Amino acid sequence: GISYRHMRNMTGLRKNAVIAIHHELNKLSGPGPSAWINHIRRRSSLLSSRIAEETYSEAEQCYVQQGQQALQKSISILSDQDGWQTEIESANGDKVMSKVLPDIGKVFKLEVMLEQKTDELYEELVDNMEQMGEWNPNVKQVKILQKIGQDTMITHEVSAETPGNVVGPRDFVSVRCAKRRGSTCFLAGMSTQHPGMPEQKGFVRAENGPTCIVMRPSVEDPNKT
Repeated sequence: GISYRHMRNMTGLRKNAVIAIHHELNKLSGPGPSAWINHIRRRSSLLSSRIAEETYSEAEQCYVQQGQQALQKSISILSDQDGWQTEIESANGDKVMSKVLPDIGKVFKLEVMLEQKTDELYEELVDNMEQMGEWNPNVKQVKILQKIGQDTMITHEVSAETPGNVVGPRDFVSVRCAKRRGSTCFLAGMSTQHPGMPEQKGFVRAENGPTCIVMRPSVEDPNKT
């Protein structure tokens, strides 16, 4: 799921926001969540993981919390199966859907079957993240600014220029959270601020709300994701 929203204040994650997210997750009910969502919600280590405060500085804790917020918010959006409208569906089954959420706006969801193993995709998207510009025509450059533990990192991305782009080149500073639970992989993120990458001359600093990629092996063929 991906949402676009101008987030004016990213100085920190307030405790009441975390409480509200957990409260909303606990209220989810009915026929909406699919089997894999129910499985992940039972694994409390993902949705209720705690930060060892003695391990990280206050700034690092803030980034970890922002990454977890993006993950938890994305899962809560995906858990609600009601209201999704099909935008386009290709002959091979690839589907783009959307719906409008209060206080967020329009969000989009892409469902696709890939001819790759989940582990290989995870390695490409996480371990080889800085090489993304070599195969993604929409990305010019990705740079890891900071790593925090095994799950969290801060990145700077520069989008590729497009003909007739009236906005100009865009760049993003994002906090990313990567989790693996069993055979399912979660790659979540959202815009943040980092002292090592202030706004750059010649680029429009763009901002994303919570974004998330969920990958799991195909039940019919484990070589597909």
